[in-house]
Amino acid sequence: MRILGISAFYHDSAAALIEDGAIVAAAQEERFTRKKHDASFPGQAVEFCLARAGVGLEDVDYVAFYDKPFLKFERLLETYVAFAPRGFTSFRMAIPLWLREKLFQKDLLSREFKTYAPEFDWKNRLLFAEHHQSHAASAFFPSPFDDAVVLTMDGVGEWATTSAAVGEGNRLEVIKEIHFPHSLGLLYSAFTYYTGFRVNSGEYKVMGLAPYGEPKFAGLIREYLMDLKDDGSFRLDQSYFDYCTGLTMTNGRFDALFGGPARRADERLTQRHMDLAASVQAVTEEVVLRMTRALAGETGKRNLCLAGGVALNCVANGHVLRDGRFDNLWVQPAAGDAGGALGAALCAYHGFQDGARAVTGTADAMRGSYLGPDYAQDEIESRLDQAGARFTVLDEAEAIDRAAQALGDGKAVGWFQGRMEFGPRALGARSILGDARSPAMQKMLNLKVKYRESFRPFAPSVLAEDVSEWFDLEGASPYMLLVADVVERRRLAMTAEEQELFGIDKLNVPRSEIPAATHVDYSARVQTVHRETNPRYHALLSRFKALTGCPVVVNTSFNVRGEPIVCTPEDAFRCFMGTEIEALVVGNCFLVKDGQDRALKTDYKDAFELD
Repeated sequence: MRILGISAFYHDSAAALIEDGAIVAAAQEERFTRKKHDASFPGQAVEFCLARAGVGLEDVDYVAFYDKPFLKFERLLETYVAFAPRGFTSFRMAIPLWLREKLFQKDLLSREFKTYAPEFDWKNRLLFAEHHQSHAASAFFPSPFDDAVVLTMDGVGEWATTSAAVGEGNRLEVIKEIHFPHSLGLLYSAFTYYTGFRVNSGEYKVMGLAPYGEPKFAGLIREYLMDLKDDGSFRLDQSYFDYCTGLTMTNGRFDALFGGPARRADERLTQRHMDLAASVQAVTEEVVLRMTRALAGETGKRNLCLAGGVALNCVANGHVLRDGRFDNLWVQPAAGDAGGALGAALCAYHGFQDGARAVTGTADAMRGSYLGPDYAQDEIESRLDQAGARFTVLDEAEAIDRAAQALGDGKAVGWFQGRMEFGPRALGARSILGDARSPAMQKMLNLKVKYRESFRPFAPSVLAEDVSEWFDLEGASPYMLLVADVVERRRLAMTAEEQELFGIDKLNVPRSEIPAATHVDYSARVQTVHRETNPRYHALLSRFKALTGCPVVVNTSFNVRGEPIVCTPEDAFRCFMGTEIEALVVGNCFLVKDGQDRALKTDYKDAFELD
């Protein structure tokens, strides 16, 4: 049985295809259209998934959509009625769009799909799952667990903003929910907006900024914004927020509580903004820990799965794992709305069709999240030729050796191999790599390659078998969704003067033997690299270790700020030529910047809207 899952029309549209419960392919539409967080119908992602399986839409048994539009419309209407007459401007803008498009999404989806299969029985074969049901399914069914608690946290679905479910075998039952407007995701987004970053894309910047500050405002958040219970349930005081009825996240009362208006995007970051970031991060961690502790006690389960946008908060995830209330933690790598496409398909298969589920108890079903397109060597060469690239074709061992040598020489290396990752993280298939031992690498990658804020940290990729030698982490973290500290013996002692530094002044102080991958609080967002899921990336790190004694490299996504991760060899070459990446490895093709046609170099950083 084949089921195609779809998420669309809000942000991060995606498609995913499963066959008899096994994941065949999944991809976000942004990777094909080159528009960050593209919300349009994922037509190119659908075409890729079908082509990967070698089938047409007529060969698909069901199409499943990741939420229920009528329930969302109900929430919209009830919210405006509850807050009337406030919010009329927002209401007047939203309702025509809903009446024209969103309320009739079944018809819209049917029209889109009829271009692929005019005779498809849309009345009976188009299914809808609730938003949090899709998230929970994406977290539990691919996990390695036969039974688990599943916690979903995001901004809002239809009504639910936080939900807990229990998964057993091929069954998933929701046991409790928190409803809009009380939302941990929207609280975090409110501070994202207030500190001058873009909602639905800048939350990870707040998380990265938090270690530069102190949680001086956490008490105000707990006292005035949130009524937090022992079990992690909460209510938010809506008199401080504007997201229910207005066009912004916060209001004047929020400004007065926290000492000034929201930061403009072009305004300099101050210590106050860093302290605000630290404060909302600390409160988020407290809420999540209270929830997970209560759920462990109530259910007696020893396994925990996470999904929803808040599950991308890898710092909070690390605290949950170290808290020890659950023995095992698994986070869906595409935890945001893109993963809802996969969840909807799995809901339809296991829930609607009662499909059986195979569980290994060790490996998950995501295949390392390498679920997107790949390219054969002859196609890579043809595409690079047409793009005007100059390259040397090596065998696999030579390509790996040259890449490891370039990293050891302090070069930034573009690494394009195998199937593209599904989800927001580059995991060694579409990555920019650097030497984690270099004190200058973090700043160079931020300012000269990624063209983004200098404070943002980079993640280390480490050989799975060596992780405990470098980080305070015993298990696996293949999806870069856990934060752990660098082990004590790898840290560098700080001078008395360095210890007195505050805020962004901490940035240039090397903290460990791998300063490019060590944040100012000695933490790192760790990716463990496994031979079983990515043998070529594992071989690269092994070769780098043989050359340098270090099994750790910096790994950041292959893109510039505001651009989706590269998808094709041409995308990789354009990014290579538009940045200060010094070497590029695409399949077995090796490119050096000095050998390229200078006329192909572009002002790449201005090609994309800033995130």
